[in-house]
Amino acid sequence: MEFLLEKEEEISLLDYWRVILKRKGVLFIFASAVILLFGFYTFTITPKYKAMATLLIEDETSKIMSIEDEFSYGRRMSDLRFFNTQIILLESESLAERVSRKMDLLSRPEFTEGRKGKKSLLTIIKDLATFKWIAPKKNPKDEDSDELILSDPYLEIIKKLRKNIDVSPISKTKVVKVSCTLHYPVLAAEIVNTLTEEFITFSIEKRYETTQQASDFLSEQIANLRKDLASKEREIQGYGKEKELFYLSDSESIAINKFADLNDAFTQAQIDRIKKEATYLELRNLNVDSLPPFVNNILIQQLKNEYTRMKNEFEEQSKVFKPGYPKMIQLKAKLDSMRDELKFEIGKAVDAAESEYQSALKNESSIRKLLDKQKDDVVKMGSNSIYYNSLKIEVENKQKLLNSLVERQNETLVSARLGGLKTSYVSIIDRAKVPDKPVSPKKKLNLLLALILGILGGIFLCFIVENLDNTVKGPEDVERLAHLPSLGVIPLLDANGKKKKKRDGYYSMFEYSYGKESSKNEDTEPEIKKIELVNYLHPKSAVSEDYRAVRTSILLSYADKPPKTIIFSSALPLEGKTSSVANMAVSFSQLQKKVLVVDADLRKPRLHQIFKAKNVGGLTGFLTGKVPFENIVQKTSIENIQLITTGPIPPNPSELLNSNKMKMMIENLNKNNDFVLIDTPPIMAVVDSLILSSLADGVVLIVQPGKTVREPFLKAVEELKLAKAKIIGVLYNQVKLKNRYYYDYRYIYRNYYGDKIENI
Repeated sequence: MEFLLEKEEEISLLDYWRVILKRKGVLFIFASAVILLFGFYTFTITPKYKAMATLLIEDETSKIMSIEDEFSYGRRMSDLRFFNTQIILLESESLAERVSRKMDLLSRPEFTEGRKGKKSLLTIIKDLATFKWIAPKKNPKDEDSDELILSDPYLEIIKKLRKNIDVSPISKTKVVKVSCTLHYPVLAAEIVNTLTEEFITFSIEKRYETTQQASDFLSEQIANLRKDLASKEREIQGYGKEKELFYLSDSESIAINKFADLNDAFTQAQIDRIKKEATYLELRNLNVDSLPPFVNNILIQQLKNEYTRMKNEFEEQSKVFKPGYPKMIQLKAKLDSMRDELKFEIGKAVDAAESEYQSALKNESSIRKLLDKQKDDVVKMGSNSIYYNSLKIEVENKQKLLNSLVERQNETLVSARLGGLKTSYVSIIDRAKVPDKPVSPKKKLNLLLALILGILGGIFLCFIVENLDNTVKGPEDVERLAHLPSLGVIPLLDANGKKKKKRDGYYSMFEYSYGKESSKNEDTEPEIKKIELVNYLHPKSAVSEDYRAVRTSILLSYADKPPKTIIFSSALPLEGKTSSVANMAVSFSQLQKKVLVVDADLRKPRLHQIFKAKNVGGLTGFLTGKVPFENIVQKTSIENIQLITTGPIPPNPSELLNSNKMKMMIENLNKNNDFVLIDTPPIMAVVDSLILSSLADGVVLIVQPGKTVREPFLKAVEELKLAKAKIIGVLYNQVKLKNRYYYDYRYIYRNYYGDKIENI
């Protein structure tokens, strides 16, 4: 089975190879066109040069850090975000605008020329594929003139500059490659160097601009705070003078401090009571069979874990052993004991928690009473003193805030002054140099791609052409579609005949033996001017050998005895059936057999011209009763071959051929001759061939590969089968043997029948 599968796969690949060889002209033309097109584009396009610089971008917060900070996830994410931000800034429109204006690219002809330049080859192909060439082009005059006047002339320059600049970070490093690709190498290097310098300047300005803004903001806030502080100090002095509160007594300070302490103690008592109440409620609601995953009590948590483990072990063992098993009884006892212990501990914990909760509740209540009493004492103190203290506290807080802002302002002023040093976290590793070699077009690569694309596209086009070809292509095509055997292949002769030449062409591939052994002087191909009677005029030629091979196939087509009455026909006209009948008659006569050729094509007869006989009387005269049978049979110049011509063309050929007289004549001819070969009209043209096919021993169909259309051919085969004709096989006529497909077929055919040709 594996051998058969491998064989099928081999045959399938061979079929593909044959299709490619058959359509090699299409492949060659397509591949040549693609190579010429790509070659023309490659050698005519203006070369481009790439200038490249290398930058190192370090985090601005670089400093001595601990190992944990250096390798922490947050640190890596921060570095990555910072690095990606710098890449985006390098590709930003604002930076491109700075470079454009600094270099005055608008006035540089080498940069501005061809701003509406020619489209590339790929762009042209894309436009053709998307049918953009159908849509009408917009007229610039139709656009809004105001918009054109107000538009920035640098916008197009910036767009082109960004298109030609490429920023490529190197993986796992802080190094970035910045390049510019232009037709002018010097300008490309200038742009890259200017871009890197402007980026460093931009980063410095952006960095310390923010610092200066912070410093200005702090100065403004400090000035406002100083005004508020001076106002509050004047207010407290005026209020103290008005109320005669130059200072607070010790008793008032102690009362206020005690009230504050009691307030703090009351707050802590509330927190303690809430915690203990929550613990108590949690323990009180505990159930041995539905404990939560985590319990605040350590002992209960440990007992719960042990109980859960034993319970799981009991459930696992219960899947294996029955409840009465001793081990199961022992486990059950331990589990119950553990459950009771856990329940007991929960009860103890609940009692302890309840006791602590009640104690905390009492403590909170007692502190509340003391707080209320102290609150009354404080209230009794003069409200003037309290307001005075509040003003005093507010003044102190504002003074602290002022000191903090002044300190922060000093730091920002120092940072702003450092901006004058032009320090940056971006450094240039390699400046761009003027490139000496272009980066595009890559001539070798383009030609190689053109070759590959041309070959692949040509092969694809070969199969498209092959699938669009609805003609019969060869023996395998016929065997697959009509299940008819192949009888042989007759090559196509040139219009001017076959010139004399050595057998170094396709004929030299197939050796044959017929008659005496050929000498060295006979190793030249004779001059063949026409195909008719070629095996009579040139019996040693390879074409004659092909006809003898067809003869062998016909003689071996039936197991018991070879067919005697044979009809030659085709599906359509001009497929070479008449010349095939004449040459097959010669081939059968070379066996020293008596051969009679009947021209039954009563519409366009031609056999009398081939055999140079008179077309008088003939088949029509006999069938109409005007000429006796003895007078219609003519001898030819070829030994063992007799001929019955058509005679005058009748108005009703089909009725004559379908007559009883025709049937009796064929039976008589079959008795008196070794072989009777009948030439008939095309099957799809008239019904004459179908009428005669039922009277003959077999039918040979003539097919011209590459010309015979499949549908008419299959229809002809179907009509013959409906007429109950015996189809011997298919003769392939006028075959172009330059196709390797027919080389292989001819070679196999010769090897199969070669030993039997002389003996038949």
